[in-house]
Amino acid sequence: MMIPDTKDWTWVLERPCTECGLDTPAVGFAQVPGMIRANAAAWTELLAGDPAALRERPRPEVWSVLEYACHVRDVFRLFDVRLRLMLTEDNPLFANWDQDATAVEERYEEQDPAIVSVELAAEAEQLARSFEAVPDSARARTGLRSDGARFTVESFARYLIHDPVHHRYDATGRQHEQL
Repeated sequence: MMIPDTKDWTWVLERPCTECGLDTPAVGFAQVPGMIRANAAAWTELLAGDPAALRERPRPEVWSVLEYACHVRDVFRLFDVRLRLMLTEDNPLFANWDQDATAVEERYEEQDPAIVSVELAAEAEQLARSFEAVPDSARARTGLRSDGARFTVESFARYLIHDPVHHRYDATGRQHEQL
């Protein structure tokens, strides 16, 4: 059984993550699109493995590689929607997203790794292009999570990149610098 992650990860905007090794505060906005693409390529490589092994959980309460990949694909998709909201609306409030409920409802563990790989790469490319298209003048635009966390487009980009990098660590045990 999965234990929901209720941790407020916004702290990664203030200090490096000792778990995954990413120094999120040091990430420049212009680096994010390339980091998204590199992360997607790493997931594509992982998803080329044995489908049965990709579905195996290391422990019952820890997602499999396939489940993490599905989550990352959906994170890329969701963050693209949220980025567009920030660029087109004044201070939008983001709808809640229950990632654990999504994993169950979408049957992450049953999805085809080859299809997930293609979808993840496409969502990553879309998000990378969306960040590349942000004019400098729009980087200070804001958006809010329902818990009150406030992001600028710039901090949102750094917050976003930590998620797939950290999940790559979750799935492989290799820190960011070691990739």
